[in-house]
Amino acid sequence: MGELDGYTKTTFTSSGKTRDVYRAGTGPAVIVIAEMPGITEEVAAFGQRVVAIGCTAVLPHLFGEVPEAATPVSTLKSLGPACVSREFTCWATGKTSPVTVWLRALAADAHAECGGPGVGVVGMCFTGGFALAMMVDDIVLAPVLSQPSLPFAVSKKQKRDLGISDADLARVKHRCETEDDLCVLGLRFTGDPMAPGERFARLREELGDKFISVELDSSAGNPHDHPKGAHSVLTHHLQDREGTPTRDALDQVLNLFRRKLLVDA
Repeated sequence: MGELDGYTKTTFTSSGKTRDVYRAGTGPAVIVIAEMPGITEEVAAFGQRVVAIGCTAVLPHLFGEVPEAATPVSTLKSLGPACVSREFTCWATGKTSPVTVWLRALAADAHAECGGPGVGVVGMCFTGGFALAMMVDDIVLAPVLSQPSLPFAVSKKQKRDLGISDADLARVKHRCETEDDLCVLGLRFTGDPMAPGERFARLREELGDKFISVELDSSAGNPHDHPKGAHSVLTHHLQDREGTPTRDALDQVLNLFRRKLLVDA
């Protein structure tokens, strides 16, 4: 364990925390923050798509093994420690997960090294909302929230919560109001209880037309055979064929990176 084909393993230290980071490619950086159970082959494959368009994929190792097997057992093994860690805000509303401070420092370091106008960030599932929180820094130009699942959507209040403090949300809203070409891209399946529709409705309320919502039909009998339990838009439930909604969503993400990060390419 500990190796990914095509990636170089490095470390990054900030705020007294040292973590492994996997990197591939050249060009402006895109921080790819893995979903549970961790950096799987599917997450690594998404990173290679980022590399293919001319960007550097930067994958921080926050939980799980590397590479991690995407199984129910491995998910539970990763989820348990993460839920009790002070780095992740899993249940409370109106709070930003502390780990985003480290991730912001990583993004700044990657930007300084890789160049370009700024960085992209993709959060997935457990980490989906981290891309929103990282927007407090001006260098984050292309944030993607893929099935954002924190805080866990148990109560009505939690379903509408964005996993970000009021102060950080105010900063994000200010950027959206004052930067003409800035947008937030969100992805979810319509039947996914972990990334509830109420959360996307709140994002539309707060950010207006700066929030681009991509909601893929996973209702019973949907024409694209998305399973009822479909959750991971860019990885496990990606139908990698031209013309499918998930492939269109993936292309939309990559086109956002091209437009915002490769302006001088």
